[in-house]
Amino acid sequence: MKNVLWASLLAASAAMIAGCHGGESAATPGTAQTMQARVVESQEQQVPVGLRSTGTVHARETAVVSAQVMGRIQQVMVREGDSVRAGQTLVVLDDAALHASVEQAQAGVKAAQNAQIAAQTNAALAASTLNRYKQLESEKSVSPQEMDEVSRRAEAAAAGVEAVRAQTDAARAQESGARTMMSYTRLVAPFAGVVTARMADPGTMAAPGVPLLQVDQAGALQLDATVDESAIGAIHKGMKVQVAIDGGSSMNLAGTVAEIVPAADPSSHSFLVKIDLPSSSQTRAGMYGTAEFANGARQAILIPRSAVVARGSLNCVYVLDGQGIAQLRYITLGAAQGNLVEVLSGVSAGEKLVDVPSDRDLAGKRIEVQP
Repeated sequence: MKNVLWASLLAASAAMIAGCHGGESAATPGTAQTMQARVVESQEQQVPVGLRSTGTVHARETAVVSAQVMGRIQQVMVREGDSVRAGQTLVVLDDAALHASVEQAQAGVKAAQNAQIAAQTNAALAASTLNRYKQLESEKSVSPQEMDEVSRRAEAAAAGVEAVRAQTDAARAQESGARTMMSYTRLVAPFAGVVTARMADPGTMAAPGVPLLQVDQAGALQLDATVDESAIGAIHKGMKVQVAIDGGSSMNLAGTVAEIVPAADPSSHSFLVKIDLPSSSQTRAGMYGTAEFANGARQAILIPRSAVVARGSLNCVYVLDGQGIAQLRYITLGAAQGNLVEVLSGVSAGEKLVDVPSDRDLAGKRIEVQP
């Protein structure tokens, strides 16, 4: 009985071994299906090392318009998004009280001018009287006391003219000040730009220093990015920077470092770097952006983007072995470099890959190189 059992086990083992050998021979390169495809090669190259920093797009100049005098707002002549020119009236305040001050100052100037005319007339009379007395004195027809009195009156009249002239100058200065104060009731645009904020409406009481409008200067914009103090040494004025703007449609712009604020923020230990952006109709103040500063180079393995196959959230490529058989291999991708993409793991330099595999299942297929 034992001999029969051992014979059965040996027969089963022989059948399994024969089956395994038969499976291997079916997958040999000689029997693999052949398909044509383009083939590319992974390459090891130097790629720039980028230092990334985030920031917000701003106008190069921004002005907050506020009143310089107390007054009730009569008109706000613009709204958010309106374009304005330099010197254009934006807000009008009630000027009744200041207008009365101007009229009062004008009356003071007129009174001072009349007083000056009277003083000049009196001084001219005193001077002519003095000249006559001098002639009489030469003829010994007046006493020394009378001559002294006439001389003193002429001197007092001349001094009176100077005093009234000073009063006239003061009245004119007061009028000029009143007119200047009244000019503050019309708030104007400091430069050509766009109104980006409106914080007051007619009827509101305006006070000195309280913001009423915000105006961004027209023209090119800047990205204000923060850079850690450990990396600020690699950045210099005039440096070219790649800037990616996140908006409705992502934009890549070539910026230039315009200014590095020399003092670091003590709380974050970072520096503010201002980057000039080229003019673009799609760029708006307030957008979020990422700046990438060049900071040396390193070795990396690059493959064409067209060789990458997406399988759900995973990326893979078809790698050819020594017999030209395609094998599916999952990879980890890094940053893109133009039409190439960096491979962090899964592919070595010099390996051959199937280019543009599309939706074809090439695993286990022999690949014939397509010209």
